[in-house]
Amino acid sequence: MTDAVQERYARFARDEAPGRSALYAEWAAGVAGDEDVRRILLRIPETRRQPPLVFAVTRLLGVPLEHYERWRAFVLRHADEVVAECTRRSLQTNEPLRLAALLPVLSEIEGPIALLEIGAAAGLCLYPDRYSYRFTGEDGALRAALDPADGVSKVVLESRVTGPIPALRMPEVVWRAGIDLAPLDAGDERDRSWLRGLVWPGEPGREERIEAALDIAAGDPPLLVAGDAGARLDALASAAPRQATLVITTPGVLVHIPRAERSALIASIARLDARWVTIDPPAVAEVWEPPVDADLWPGFVVALDGRVRAAADPLGRWWEWRPGAPSVAS
Repeated sequence: MTDAVQERYARFARDEAPGRSALYAEWAAGVAGDEDVRRILLRIPETRRQPPLVFAVTRLLGVPLEHYERWRAFVLRHADEVVAECTRRSLQTNEPLRLAALLPVLSEIEGPIALLEIGAAAGLCLYPDRYSYRFTGEDGALRAALDPADGVSKVVLESRVTGPIPALRMPEVVWRAGIDLAPLDAGDERDRSWLRGLVWPGEPGREERIEAALDIAAGDPPLLVAGDAGARLDALASAAPRQATLVITTPGVLVHIPRAERSALIASIARLDARWVTIDPPAVAEVWEPPVDADLWPGFVVALDGRVRAAADPLGRWWEWRPGAPSVAS
């Protein structure tokens, strides 16, 4: 049956793509009404047929950013290749802008820190100290700015802030490592092309930001380990320098881990001598303090050791320091 594919792509066209990518909305609506294409997509494992993943794979394989009929013809002509590539790929939204929402939390942790990211992809969220930050208000006026010690970075993270802004400082990162099922090499052109392809058409500036962050990561590569986080976390954590505070981050990754494994991973993090920083959907865990109503919470939850600090856009484009968070300043 192709009903599940039809429903998923119709929902994406209706609820998710509008406002971000008119082209992806067109492609998804086309798939929803196209039984021939849906039959091909049904050959892809269920966890690998999300619209952004399938669209990114077709772009990696060479489809032009044109109308649906052109995309359809490409998929029909390269069906086996599309299925094979989607089966081995996964969504790796390696968006450094998420660090704009995490910076206030990282600012609470005394340095130096050893940063370990779960679901690291190419590790672009392992360089909070190498990027510049610009925080604006609802009216677009600059409210706060922060740069690395050597000046303005070629990666400038711009984010809109509602409400008070807590004290901010640049973290002192002395070690960078990550775990991923399929780590990406920031210096490899095919991996770089894959990350560029995950940017939705119609998102201005995002591809350029990721390209610049890839250059930074390629110039000072992190330690990236392939494998399941539950199996590899303890060993990698033990490699962190003892004089640094171990900080484990899970930016947007928990939702992609099955619930039982996710709960086990959170428990494993809690057993380590480490701080846990996350930006994830509110319904993804039941550890938030205070508890979060997933139906009412705007965006993702930003938390430190499970303690809620902010609400944020999933990609870090905006954040709001929530009431009850400590040491806030106007």
